[in-house]
Amino acid sequence: MTPAALHCIVLAAGQGTRMKSALPKVLHRIGGKPMLGHVLDAVYGAGAQACHVVHGHAGEQVQAWVRQQGGDRRVHWAEQSQQLGTGHAVLQAMPQVPDEAVVLVAYGDVPLIRSETLAELAAAGGDGLAIATVQLADPRGYGRVLRDAAGQVRGIIEENDASEAERAIREANAGLLAAPARLLRPWLNGLGNDNRKGEYYLTDVVASAVREGRPVRTVPVANPEEVEGVNDRVQLARQERVYQRRQAETLMREGVGFADPSRFELRGTLTVGRDVFIDVGAVIEGDCSFADGVSIGPYCVLKDVRLGAHSQVLAHSVLEGLDAGQHCRIGPFARVRPGSRFADEVHIGNFVEVKKSELGGGTKAGHLAYLGDAMVGARVNISAGVITCNYDGVNKHTTVIGDDAFIGTDSQLVAPVTVERNAYIAAGSTITKTAPADALTICRAREQKSIAGWAKPKKR
Repeated sequence: MTPAALHCIVLAAGQGTRMKSALPKVLHRIGGKPMLGHVLDAVYGAGAQACHVVHGHAGEQVQAWVRQQGGDRRVHWAEQSQQLGTGHAVLQAMPQVPDEAVVLVAYGDVPLIRSETLAELAAAGGDGLAIATVQLADPRGYGRVLRDAAGQVRGIIEENDASEAERAIREANAGLLAAPARLLRPWLNGLGNDNRKGEYYLTDVVASAVREGRPVRTVPVANPEEVEGVNDRVQLARQERVYQRRQAETLMREGVGFADPSRFELRGTLTVGRDVFIDVGAVIEGDCSFADGVSIGPYCVLKDVRLGAHSQVLAHSVLEGLDAGQHCRIGPFARVRPGSRFADEVHIGNFVEVKKSELGGGTKAGHLAYLGDAMVGARVNISAGVITCNYDGVNKHTTVIGDDAFIGTDSQLVAPVTVERNAYIAAGSTITKTAPADALTICRAREQKSIAGWAKPKKR
């Protein structure tokens, strides 16, 4: 069976009452992404041609999130209006699945499942039934795999319906299964609900396959963490730590050094060069890239940031949407907002905020400055207390500063305004007109006055 014939059904209809949240359980996040997002990634990574998501409680929120990600074209929806069990849930999606497909059943609250496991399960279920199993020291809460004297699977018993001897079995059903749609459909239609919960259990299809003499294969999952479901916030936190450990281990194998890999958060993707170092408490979000020799200080937050070789981000800095060159030094306590670009050897110091600005090579703003909507040349010195006054209360305006300019302490550049190359702005100046090249410009108020009848600017 080729991957093109694989259809996956993801069960995501549970209310998740133990989460005690207005948010649907499958939208709670692991590594910055809803659990359902991780499952969909794994499903498509396994080669699924189509994915059918069974929704129920707050299903409109689940659908809205998928639409926001642009994934609604690949997802088919099925509603389970009554919570009548896992078998009933799968049955809601089956009318959309062609008979020639292999059906793979996954769960929206099992976020760490790997594509490789799903692909192996799908291959094993090409002509019969395949189930994922796991050996657990404490299998409480899981259905147990029943085998005959020859070791062949003969059924699965849910814990509520199991005898003491059956509860002692350590081989547990992980919940995932695969089978041809032409076989699974009648098995589902034949399910009963004669059990303590009065539900239609998906696991009962195992007994149906056995009765028909169909092969029932097991796919062992070596690491129980991969198939652990999330039912409350304790389990959510535990899965978060497992996920973060995975990410840190992957990065360490790529050459990243961590002060403490257990105190690292990756909530997106990170591409790294050699000899990158990340200190404790760093949070990496979105799509980030660190070239060779980049160093990230403690308790920094970086989102959608690209750093050139040997650049440093010092402690407690928050950067978003920055593209920086080589040998830059940013922080400590720096704030860079989206749309900023730094050339090589830029230095942004403590309590400097940069927003939607371009800084040329060798430019420095050591401390206590704001650069917003600015085009700054090379080797410019921005002294303490400098502000580009980019906002008139309605519209944003641009400040242009030429190469080798010097902006003195506590100066305000009222945009739109230009400071030409090699200009020198005296401390305490308020610049409202072009400051010419190779000259000292000074503008200090001598008296305070008020202007009556002043009209607020109108939006263009």
